[in-house]
Amino acid sequence: MSHRTGITCNSELLKFFAKCKNGKTRLIKVSIENEELVLVAHKDVKYDWKQDFNRNISKEIIEEDVPCYLIYRLDDKTSEGYAWMLISWVPDTATTRQKMIYASTKLTLKQQFGSSQLKEEYHATTLDEMSFEGYMKNKAFMQAPTPLTRGEEEMRELKRSENKAEIGIDARHQTMSGIVCPITEAANQAIKDMLRGAYNYLQFQIDLEKEEINISKADNIEVVKLSSQLPNDHARFHIYLFKHSYESDFLESYVFIYSMPGYSCSVKERMMYSSCKAPFLDHIHSLGIDFAKKLEVDDPSELFEENLIEELHPKKLLHKTQFAKPLPPSKRGPRRLIK
Repeated sequence: MSHRTGITCNSELLKFFAKCKNGKTRLIKVSIENEELVLVAHKDVKYDWKQDFNRNISKEIIEEDVPCYLIYRLDDKTSEGYAWMLISWVPDTATTRQKMIYASTKLTLKQQFGSSQLKEEYHATTLDEMSFEGYMKNKAFMQAPTPLTRGEEEMRELKRSENKAEIGIDARHQTMSGIVCPITEAANQAIKDMLRGAYNYLQFQIDLEKEEINISKADNIEVVKLSSQLPNDHARFHIYLFKHSYESDFLESYVFIYSMPGYSCSVKERMMYSSCKAPFLDHIHSLGIDFAKKLEVDDPSELFEENLIEELHPKKLLHKTQFAKPLPPSKRGPRRLIK
């Protein structure tokens, strides 16, 4: 991900990160001040993480209209120590500039704290969502099965009846329409964050060992930098919110990009991305994103502004070429001379 802000942790915050992982610290509040990530406040462990949640994340810590990051220690342990959760508090009332800066700086904070110890990410925009009840409600929503449309319900019943049917000599085998890979909670959250306006670009990667779809990049980029986001040696799925003007109208169009750089990828990788694409698109649509265009590219240089506009708004022929019609065959043969 490209860090357009260039904002990093100051020395005081880095020193606190180094000593806060001893198990005594429960909460760390980090804000952006004077173009730096700074330590604002911290709280120690008193009870378990659930009881400490509402006790620590209160109006004393968060300001209603001011964004911040909260790094909250869970009670689960990993090989590197305790697991932590990164909470992004970006209220709806924050300015667009604040939303952009906090979205673009989040990855820097994760890397400097230690991405491997951040087990979860949570994005909140209202005070209700900053409570333990709001957090659990959001988590339950993320883990709930996606509601099906009437057409999808009918298709599921049809497949169920086909699976129960006896297979005879003349029976036709149903072809596989795609492989449904699990989508991580962080990937789902990134899509929701995009719908809220936090990002205009997302990149997704399939973990070939776990066979699940992860978020690999989430950022705000200009269209001129879009092609540089596509790897030259691996396949990826991308979502880009293309903001542009066309015929005096300002438009915001979601574009899905499936990048596959030819045979530089393994056979398994090509098959996995190809098979997972359709179910992944259905899942994104169920979350509320409708794509104006779906593209498949093997060369990143194809992604430039004029080409995207051409794909979204193909030119129509104003005049059809008129061809001269051939004369119809004569109904009568040559005239005969009769003496």
